[in-house]
Amino acid sequence: MAIIITLGAFGGKKLDEYFQMTTPIWTIVLSLLSIAAALYLALKDFIQPPGK
Repeated sequence: MAIIITLGAFGGKKLDEYFQMTTPIWTIVLSLLSIAAALYLALKDFIQPPGK
């Protein structure tokens, strides 16, 4: 979970630097998307029918 969020934040920072953004739009967007993806993957594993 932490790896997904870290990769999203790192990727967003690199995109902000590449496009020379004054506000960290890519960092914010990719961080939020990576948090959503990490939560989805974690909850998908926790909410499984018994026996799987």
